[in-house]
Amino acid sequence: MEICTIGGFNEVGKNMTAVKINEDVFIFDIGLYIPGIVELQEESFVEYASNLKKGIAKKNNSYPEQKLREFGAVPDDTILDKIGWKEKVRAIFISHAHLDHVGGVPYLIHRYPGIPVFATPFTIKVLEAILEGEKIKFNNPLKIVQSNSSYNIKGKSGNYTAEFVHTTHSTIDCAFVALHTPEGIFFYGLDLKFDNHPTIGPPPNYKRLSELGKKNVKALLLDALYSGVEKKPGSETIAKHLVQEAISKIKYSKKAIFATTFASHIERLNSIVEFGKKTNRQIVFLGRSMYKYVNAAIELKKCPFKKDVQLIKYRKQVESFLKKVEKDRDKYLVVCTGHQAEENSILDRIVRGDMPFKFAEGDNLIFASSVIPAPVNIAARDKMDNKLRRIGVRLQTDIHVHGHGSREDMRDIIRLLKPKNIIPAHGSLQQISPLIELSSELGYKFGESSHLTSNGKVLKL
Repeated sequence: MEICTIGGFNEVGKNMTAVKINEDVFIFDIGLYIPGIVELQEESFVEYASNLKKGIAKKNNSYPEQKLREFGAVPDDTILDKIGWKEKVRAIFISHAHLDHVGGVPYLIHRYPGIPVFATPFTIKVLEAILEGEKIKFNNPLKIVQSNSSYNIKGKSGNYTAEFVHTTHSTIDCAFVALHTPEGIFFYGLDLKFDNHPTIGPPPNYKRLSELGKKNVKALLLDALYSGVEKKPGSETIAKHLVQEAISKIKYSKKAIFATTFASHIERLNSIVEFGKKTNRQIVFLGRSMYKYVNAAIELKKCPFKKDVQLIKYRKQVESFLKKVEKDRDKYLVVCTGHQAEENSILDRIVRGDMPFKFAEGDNLIFASSVIPAPVNIAARDKMDNKLRRIGVRLQTDIHVHGHGSREDMRDIIRLLKPKNIIPAHGSLQQISPLIELSSELGYKFGESSHLTSNGKVLKL
């Protein structure tokens, strides 16, 4: 078993790994990376990257592959050409619908003509929406794999089974991918968060993880982003209570109420809607990002709040609606993008004065998110928050639990799977290397059974 760590081992984002068994290669995730973004979401790419886009966009507003490569926004998969693996790719597996895992597919898929892409239903829907939005033509079959099911793949050197094991994270339909090979199981453990009390869907499939631990897991590639943190992140049930508390404080307000969060976070949006209904206001979601993810969930009948919200997608419609909010501030609860103060997000355009609505003293804004700890995000949010507070807007911030597990979750998955080898992923060297020390606690030896690597390297097991 050979593992090429293509992207996501020097930074948080552009996750991509290839695994070779004899004459067969399998790709796991093809993600995007925009500097300063940790959990890349639709708004982070389309709206936050507007400055980048001004410099590189074609007339059709698409991102040319070469420019994305120059800016380091996609994984450098040309390593597969150099080592002779590219023509041996048999399948591409996508773990979930966040853009740091699926967002690079539209721009690199042409390099793998006819190769099937496997993912869960929500991830496929989001991928289809991105491809359609970017007007990208492709000839790759998109194969839907339900959580907790498998797909058999015939290779040149033998037969393989790709198993999608249900897990929890900050979007729906997330899965770990276990590739059963003649050399043992390669387990793709991105992204990791064990939430035993999710607000939508079941908890992780611990039973199957335990069963796999008895079947020779040769390698575990693991999300080690918070491997230096002991404190366990809260369940989404805790975030739900935080949202309830935040809305209850302002539900009798006669002023404007806005909320902002990740467009892909269907569970969080569901909580906002559930308690937002108690304000007796009309709940309206604004922008392309919200539309893309929520509509994907609606089409799959995985959106519990579809009858309770209005979706407004296009800019002119958004502007027209915001005129109504300006006039009748107490009639609407508005949910929009911009929680990281991303340039050109709806919230950013309102605060800059580019929209018909203007925040005024006494208005309310809930950030159902935390500030991503990168200098550009911290500076942008500080600037936005200070401006809003000077106006007299009531801000409620950090109404959030994050979507990545800490050391305790990592101990749990290692104990369940009993892998022969552990490979930290999903961050910079500084962020992921504490998993090596944690592994040593559990009996692994650095350089023998636990391995630090970086982008563009090949590990032979």
